[in-house]
Amino acid sequence: MKRILTLLFVTSILLGCKNTDKSVNQTGQLFFNGDIITMESENAIYAEAVVENNGKIIFVGSKKEAESQFSKAKKIDLQGKTLLPGFIDTHSHFGMVSNTMGQVDLNPEPVGTVKNIDDILTLLKKCKEENNIADGEWIFGWGYDDGQLVENSHPTRKDIDKVLPNNPVYLQHTSGHMGVANTLGLAELKVSSESKNPDGGTIVRFKNTQDPTGLVQETAMYPFVRLMMEKLDSKQAKFFDTTQDYYASNGITTAQDGMTSRESIKFFQTQADAGKFKIDLVALAGYSELENNLKDTSLVFKTYKNGFKVQGTKIVADGSPQGKTAFFSKPFLTEVPGCHHDCRGLPSLTQEAINNLFVIGYEKDNQLFIHCNGDATVDMIIEAHENACKILDQPLNKDRRTIIIHAQFARPEQLETFKKYNMEPSFFTNHAFFWGDIHVKNLGKERAYFLSPMASAIKLGLKPTNHSDATVTPIDPIFTIWTAVNRVSRSGEIIGEAERISPYQAIQAITTNAAYELFDEDLKGTLSEGKLADFVILDKNPLKVAAMDIKNIKVVETIKEGKTVYKKVNF
Repeated sequence: MKRILTLLFVTSILLGCKNTDKSVNQTGQLFFNGDIITMESENAIYAEAVVENNGKIIFVGSKKEAESQFSKAKKIDLQGKTLLPGFIDTHSHFGMVSNTMGQVDLNPEPVGTVKNIDDILTLLKKCKEENNIADGEWIFGWGYDDGQLVENSHPTRKDIDKVLPNNPVYLQHTSGHMGVANTLGLAELKVSSESKNPDGGTIVRFKNTQDPTGLVQETAMYPFVRLMMEKLDSKQAKFFDTTQDYYASNGITTAQDGMTSRESIKFFQTQADAGKFKIDLVALAGYSELENNLKDTSLVFKTYKNGFKVQGTKIVADGSPQGKTAFFSKPFLTEVPGCHHDCRGLPSLTQEAINNLFVIGYEKDNQLFIHCNGDATVDMIIEAHENACKILDQPLNKDRRTIIIHAQFARPEQLETFKKYNMEPSFFTNHAFFWGDIHVKNLGKERAYFLSPMASAIKLGLKPTNHSDATVTPIDPIFTIWTAVNRVSRSGEIIGEAERISPYQAIQAITTNAAYELFDEDLKGTLSEGKLADFVILDKNPLKVAAMDIKNIKVVETIKEGKTVYKKVNF
């Protein structure tokens, strides 16, 4: 009896200690009085309160229990607003977003103000004058969209020469897959009538001549982009904080840099080690450096260090559908610049090259992210996957989470193959708004309406994510939710009604599914005990407003590991 009493006494002390440890001694922040959506299941679950302490979530549940257990926590009254897990950016280009701050903004409405080629020329001339740019210095612009210009065509080198005859110029197309240089710009990169088209690229010529118009597509633009990045990279530190603030102001607590050079990886890690990260940043290393990266023992993949990690490797396999350089199994229905017969776009790499990259990546368990828009390119990716698994004697469905970035025009049977092989698509529903009308014209309704087929993917049991691909479209997760739910084009046409998804599914794509894509499901994506206290607070609940009003919802506050990194002024 004495022994039993002793055991009961010890047990009561231990239980008492456990209870005390989780109760009044805990400080932190207690969020309540709002729509707190946990994102922990396939349907919306609301909690009355969430408690954060030391950057982690320590309680999710009733307000009464939270107040009882955490009496010392600072109370944060949401005043009816909505609290969600912080948004996770599944594909954008952090470095390029930063670099645009040193370029001329040539975006059309509603992003910018450009309506025609004369508007472009006016902005270029103004840039030179206002910034006192000397003759001979490079001038860069970004975001022009030939499909939205009155002329419905690209500017040419001759157009740009009219206002900037003494400066080399390169203008990046909104797709990021082509651009236009002026005469001096072409000369600096030694592009002339004698130049041959590189593999996977096109130097567009004036009709019936070999004379370049200035438009360079896909691999033909690489030298220009490389030079642009070299010249603008020196300004990375200057715009680093501003870029982080931009992401945070949109509710993003984890950003992505979707194609990162070794030099930029070193820069980002230096910033992280110096404690300058306000949010997390995930980088994808470039495929051209894959072997060097895998041999570099100082480069550790899939591991955060001070808020920064290199997750895997980005492969660019084809081009842009709106730029008509994505690779399709059937031809475009409209004229394609630089092509005169069977115009189906083109792959950026040969099947042999893609096969080789897959073997190298899979052998070292390196996660692969493949830019892939057209269905013919999806066929190439599936073939490369099957080939690598066969050569390496690996299971076809191993949990590698190979990510098909964009997968915009994947066919239904290709989605089934994704599911069978444990591959996941990261879709781009913003295309429905920005270029849905163009896709209908260029591809026909059958293909255009199956753009970014999120509903079909979800029905198959896939975990699709959704992204902005900034700088291609603006960083705005709320707008991404809106486009996934509504799929409305600029003209008001619904681009594939059958592929509309619910607001909750659209939020999953940038929270739970996004965390899964990055092997972060144990850290982020839901409001669960033990996970990081990464939150976004919205003025309205996307699940409770009219579908077309979702885009008007505002980010009120962004919280990274318990610390506010953005708060809307005067709200």
